Amino acid sequence: MTCLMAGAMVLALSGPAFSLHWTHSVEKTEWVEDWQVQPQGLRLTRARIKGTGAGMEPGPGAVQQDGWWVWSPGTEVPALHLAASGSTGAGWRLCDGATCHTLGETPEQSIRIAPCSP
Repeated sequence: MTCLMAGAMVLALSGPAFSLHWTHSVEKTEWVEDWQVQPQGLRLTRARIKGTGAGMEPGPGAVQQDGWWVWSPGTEVPALHLAASGSTGAGWRLCDGATCHTLGETPEQSIRIAPCSP
């Protein structure tokens, strides 16, 4: 089991992987990122978007798969800091397999996502 802090919530994940889903505030297009929890932080293993537009350019090496632009950034960060714009009508969905949690539904609410401290 993996422990992840998401704002004030402690989430027990079934494994080290989770996905983060949201709708782009301008283009109203779905964006999904797959993350891996590591001892030193988080690693972005895959990103995918349903289209392109304002601030939604696919990353280097992106390919189209089933209507999505998909690429593998490999970015590593100690934590994610998210702030809801209020322009999409929803926040983010953090999913661990079939279990999803909604985060950042309140406009301008800041959410920090990081591995739990040992």
